[in-house]
Amino acid sequence: MATTASLRSRRSAAQLHALAGVEREIRANDPNSRRRYLLDFSEAFRSYRSVIKATDVQNQLNAADVILVADYHALPGSQHFTAQLLQQLSATSDRPLVVGVETVFARDQHILDEWVAGDIDEEELRDRIRFDLDWGYDWDPFYGLLQSARANAHATYGLDCLPREDLRKIGARDRHAAAKVSEIRQKHPEARIVIVFGESHFAPNHLPRLLRNRLSAERIVTVLQNVDALYWIAAGESYDRVEAVQVDEDVLCVFNSTPLEKYESYRLCLERWSREGMGCPDLTPTVYNLINGLLRFLGMQLYSSHNSTQPKFLVDSLPEVQCRTSESMLRRLLARKAVPEEERKQLLKRVDERGAVYVPDVNTMFIREFHMMHAAEEATRFLHHACRGLPLRKRATQAKSGEDAFYTLALEHALAYLGSRVLYPARPAVRESELYELYDHTREDVEHSTNFAFPEFIEMVDFLALHRGYELNPQRYAEIPDPILSGVQYTGEKLEWCTRQLGYMLGTDVYQAYLEGIVTPRFLKNLFLLHIDEPASAAAAYFALARKIRRPNKRCVRS
Repeated sequence: MATTASLRSRRSAAQLHALAGVEREIRANDPNSRRRYLLDFSEAFRSYRSVIKATDVQNQLNAADVILVADYHALPGSQHFTAQLLQQLSATSDRPLVVGVETVFARDQHILDEWVAGDIDEEELRDRIRFDLDWGYDWDPFYGLLQSARANAHATYGLDCLPREDLRKIGARDRHAAAKVSEIRQKHPEARIVIVFGESHFAPNHLPRLLRNRLSAERIVTVLQNVDALYWIAAGESYDRVEAVQVDEDVLCVFNSTPLEKYESYRLCLERWSREGMGCPDLTPTVYNLINGLLRFLGMQLYSSHNSTQPKFLVDSLPEVQCRTSESMLRRLLARKAVPEEERKQLLKRVDERGAVYVPDVNTMFIREFHMMHAAEEATRFLHHACRGLPLRKRATQAKSGEDAFYTLALEHALAYLGSRVLYPARPAVRESELYELYDHTREDVEHSTNFAFPEFIEMVDFLALHRGYELNPQRYAEIPDPILSGVQYTGEKLEWCTRQLGYMLGTDVYQAYLEGIVTPRFLKNLFLLHIDEPASAAAAYFALARKIRRPNKRCVRS
């Protein structure tokens, strides 16, 4: 069993490599990062009492009179969490809900009221509250929060005042907000009040102290999100995933993101602000930083001049990164590179569902919407192809058998998932138990959520379940079972779906083995360097890895 310290180190290693570059850039572009007011927050929350579940969080919030939700403005997931929280609070309590937000000035309350009443539309609201001029973060996540407040709360209030840019006046803004919350309580004596403000305002001696002085009889609970120090400590817990921790009697911290995702989101905001009027932010540094973080974790170098233990001059193979590319442009590009129509459909579907796709034929990553988890997976997919010499650029000379294509793709998915977990440990595991839960899906569920007919869906699940048993103990079978012989000949969507399921499960197994110290980063590096383009080599590599990782009485694998 891995120790707390070793788990923390293994879960955090790649992230810390990638974080170093992001933090350097933020410090160079944000002169306020070392202000005393901001340091008060980071220094206040350095440890926690215990790990708690999401149900414990909900129970404590249902018992609170005032809930302070700490927002990390640059992170869309932070606003998504609050929007969902409002929905949960409304659904689990008969008590009326009232929401106060920092993003809207109190002076603009009449504008917010007009929007709530349906008198003005989204565009007019955004323009009149000067969102882009006075706030400047992503509009869509905040608008989703406002929509949730309108749907689930009795009233919504703006709480902030000028000046936002001058941290010397931030104490006055706290005092103003506390007075406004006190007024809200007078107007809504029976309501549960949810206050959404930037996290730095919720250091104990900032806004919470002022509110307790004014509302001494109220039970005030603070909900922090993704506090760095607490995240790194929680990374050492034996749980597969820590949902939340109890920091103090009236302070909780939930985890819905990673420090790397937080700071990359902030870096993108800084980039967008610096490029005001020049189009979408440049995501190329973000993608390259993910690749470099993974390389450093694996012990590879961008500038190595030899290719004995890694590709030569990886820096020359870094992918082109295109943002906000239209579907028609992507179609034309794939057609020019002679990518088969069926594969084009799969790539377009992936970018629609996940926001990003790496296309090895053109060594380009297309990003329509940035999500750290999927960007990390596609960055890893690039490294896998770079270590193979970007072989799909030579498609015409590489016609593969059905079995070779199946296991090549399964290994690609396994490594892509593995790299995404290394860079984004918050990603959920994909376990074999979830495979068996697919048998509970009804015909309507399957045909509504997939393009498969119900009988072929069950056939594919049967194949995957049999394959997982077969790959662990093939010696128990006199011959390869017919369902496996048939399954590895799948094409199109069936090939993509089955190889992704098998690959993600194997990737989960490998990542778990890494956390337990059974395999080392050097072993993981060697997986990227496997030669799998010769006939039958991909299947041999897949089964060898599955047996080594999943066999009983595993020993530490270092080579």
